[in-house]
Amino acid sequence: MTFKSTRHELQFQIGPQLKLLPLNDQIRELQTIIRDKSTSRGDFVFCADRLIRLVVEEGLNQLPYSECTVTTPTGHKYNGVKFEKGNCGVSIMRSGEAMEQGLRDCCRSIRIGKILIQSDEETQKAKVYYAKFPPDISKRKVLLMYPILSTGNTVIEAVRVLTEHGLQPKHILLLSLFSTPHGAKSIIQEFPEITILTTEMHPVAPTHFGQRYFGTD
Repeated sequence: MTFKSTRHELQFQIGPQLKLLPLNDQIRELQTIIRDKSTSRGDFVFCADRLIRLVVEEGLNQLPYSECTVTTPTGHKYNGVKFEKGNCGVSIMRSGEAMEQGLRDCCRSIRIGKILIQSDEETQKAKVYYAKFPPDISKRKVLLMYPILSTGNTVIEAVRVLTEHGLQPKHILLLSLFSTPHGAKSIIQEFPEITILTTEMHPVAPTHFGQRYFGTD
């Protein structure tokens, strides 16, 4: 069975809530460099930022647009589209903060909230330590940023906090770089209306991502 066929089968098994970034050799190379333990930190960050930008760009394609008409410098009318207002980003600290700049590079004025979740050393249960969102978060479309989905527990807890602030799961688009099938399934089973966008489904996720990106490994 080829990598491509396995990828499509996993997407079918998990459901339409899972969206995989269209695969090409450039993305495969970036994934390979990020996973390679011999990669220097400089190359790691450079390639991670490139992959983040690709995910963010595709994530923006999933948000609602409305038609509009503008006037060109030559006085002609042009029928185009524009973003509908009410989008924001939320990063799950700390690794999710690596994706913030990529989002700002595409949407300069977008508001970004933050949430800090850590696992209890004894029970391994995810616990929320900090959450700061725009006051009207319940009325927004949210790009939830978390690069590595392993068990899915951290994301599930983050979505719970967002729903406690009045946000509906169907208005959450989770942006990630790498995911395990188990992590994606766990999130969707808990919140069937959420959408997950990632570049790869693999049983082993590069959980070293945050440490390598921020230089704390």
